[in-house]
Order: sequence, then structure tokens, then C-alpha cells
Amino acid sequence: MREKIAFISEHASPLAALGSVDCGGQNVYVAELARELSVQFDIDVFTRKDDISLPEIVGWLPNVRVIHVPAGPTEPVPKEEMLPFMRQFADWMLAFIRRTGVVYKVVHANFFMSAFVASIVRRSTGIPYVVTFHALGLVRKIHQKEMDKFPEERIDIERYIVQDADRLIAECPQDKEDLIQLYGASEARISVVPCGFSPQEFRPIDRMTSRRKLNLSPTDFILLQLGRMVPRKGVDNVIRAAGLLADKIKSIKLIIVGGDYKLPYVLETPEIKRLKRIAVRENVLPNVQFEGKQDRDVLKYYYAAADVFVTTPWYEPFGITPLESMACGTPVVGSDVGGIKYSVEDNKTGFLVPPNEPLALARKIREFFYDRPLRAAMSVNAIKRVNRYFTWTCVASLMKAVYASLQSGENPAPHTMGVLELEESVY
Repeated sequence: MREKIAFISEHASPLAALGSVDCGGQNVYVAELARELSVQFDIDVFTRKDDISLPEIVGWLPNVRVIHVPAGPTEPVPKEEMLPFMRQFADWMLAFIRRTGVVYKVVHANFFMSAFVASIVRRSTGIPYVVTFHALGLVRKIHQKEMDKFPEERIDIERYIVQDADRLIAECPQDKEDLIQLYGASEARISVVPCGFSPQEFRPIDRMTSRRKLNLSPTDFILLQLGRMVPRKGVDNVIRAAGLLADKIKSIKLIIVGGDYKLPYVLETPEIKRLKRIAVRENVLPNVQFEGKQDRDVLKYYYAAADVFVTTPWYEPFGITPLESMACGTPVVGSDVGGIKYSVEDNKTGFLVPPNEPLALARKIREFFYDRPLRAAMSVNAIKRVNRYFTWTCVASLMKAVYASLQSGENPAPHTMGVLELEESVY
């Protein structure tokens, strides 16, 4: 009989549309890892029900079910406001396990709130759990300061989970270092497992073919920015760099993909309104094209159409978009932070630059513009690197080894605050 694994991803459903404020890399991670693991396991993904029309269970893929948990109102809720609903989430999940008699080998929690639920579930069932945080509250506070709207209890919960979970999944070496230095995690209980990409979905496509499909100029020097439209992604930094180059590179065009709305309503996204104002101030608005939210099946054409993919967030726990770009043969200029400095090999598959430094970014973009052989060489290197280290098949193989290690009976390190005490502080 096939073993079963439960994923918890309270705010990031694999069924959600990508590119809006709370839909991004975690949605992709959960969806693609579940898909890959389903070759060997039956996967149930528990996520919060945010629409009254959603059924309890959706048979999403062969061997993968998405289970909608009624916790809080059946409408969209910002993830920063979901914590009070997690006890209800855990109670419902426990009732589902009892009602259906399902037996899970392991629970894989995604994000700190899902880990909190997994801890409660383990207390009642004994099912071990691992956690991929996707982002750490202390790191977020360092960079976002007063803009961080998560409740203060997040940090206490993360500290508790770091000591309580059966295994911690770090997405890159920086993530591992942050867990150790900021949270006192035991190195022995951390496994580094990166994010990935699908070679079936992202692969080299002829640049001119892609441009024709997207109605883009065959002669423009195209920069691509693709991802969630939130300030920390540093899209304003890319616009300012384009502004520094517009007088020297007349053909430069910055394509920005992402947001809450598709064309022609793209400017309804608040962050895009802010970015447009910056483009006006930088005298570069004619060179900036906002494409809005796009269906996932066309993203490969945007990557392939670009000469350079640019992503300069303030911080980035991992960042899947650089992998997808490199898989399509487009080199990357990315921030020298977090997972980007792990996935992008500086001077081989792209360039790493400091975040929030448009001049440094502009210099590297200009280098790409004037050195076509360099772009070609980095394109080849990028394709080789991601297919060697970062396919979802590679990721799933590493993750299966983590799950298997839990069968050794190793107990997690003791923690100083019990889950009941922590619940009282939250509720």
C-alpha cells in the first residue's frame, strides 16, 4: 500500500493564481513538490478555504488531493491576519484524520503557521513533522521594519518550532545560517533542500519566436522582471537602473510581469501604481511595459523573449524565478542575497549585485548589452547548472531522504516552551 504524506500550506494553495500579493513561490513549491512526490506517495495538501464555493476535497492530480479547511471566514484574508484561525485549522484537520482514518507517514508544514498546526497535530497523533519556513520573521523584520504587519507572536512561534520540529528544511545555505544564528537551531537537525523548476515547463525556446508570440519588438534590448508586486521585491530598483541606461541604450525595454490583475486592468494593483509614478519621475515610462498577471503557461515565453532577467529584492529566502529564467537560457542579474546567491553562479550564469543600488545594477545590465558572446556563454552555463542541481526531481529525491530519516526514531531537541503555553500567548 502506498504511504501517505500531508502537506500543510495555510495561505498558499497549489490551486491559486500566481503573481498576486499572497500568491508566489510557496504556491509553486507546494504544487511542484507534491506533484513530484506523488510518483511514490499519496499527497494531501491542507489549505485554508477562502471561497465558499470550494469543495472540501479537490482531486487535483493523480495521487494528489487539495483539502480545503474551514478556518476563519470563507473569503480571502491577508496572511498577516490568519494566525487566530490556526487552532480552528488544527482542530478541523484532526477531526478529518479521525473521520477518514487516514494514516500519514509525515506532515510537511510550509510557513510558520502551518508548522504551528503540525505541532498540534503531532501532539494528538504522534505524526512527525518537518517544516520549510519559506521566510523567517526575524529576517523579515530586519528588512521591512515597521512595514512588517505580522503579529509579534510570530517570532515566539518560530523559536518554538525550531526546537520542536522533527526536521528543519533550509532552502539554501543562507537560510541554514539564519536558523542557526538567529534562532539557535541545531545544525544536525537542518537539511538543506533547495527549490526547483520543471524542465517540462521551462526550457530553451527561440527568442524571436517568443517575441512574436508576445507581440514584442524583435530589436529591443529586453529586461524582464517577473514576480509578486510587493515593495520588498525591489522592482523600483530595476526601474531606476533602466532610467540610468535609457539615454545610452535607446532600445532598452523593461517588461514587468505580475500583479493582481490581467490586462487591461493592470494599473489597479497598488504597487504597480507606485512603480508607474517612479517610472515617470525617472523619465523612463515609455521604456517600461506593465504586463500584469499572466497565466503560468505563457511565462516561459516571457523568460525566453528577454535578453536579461533582473531580480533585485531586498532579501529572498530562495527565489524560484531565477531558476525558471536560467532554464529558458536567459542569464540573470540578481541581488547578492539569500537563495539568489546560491542559485545564480556569479560571472558564470549571471551577475550578483547589492540590492537597492541601481547604479551597480545598471553597470551589469550595460555589460550584457555590449557583450553578446558573454550573454551566449552565460545562457549555456545557466541551462547546464539548473538542470544538474535544481529540477523538482532532484528536490524530491532530497526530500524523500529527509522523510526516510525520520523513521530512525531520532527525537527532536527539547524545547523550553510547551505548545499549550504558546497557544495561550497567541489566543
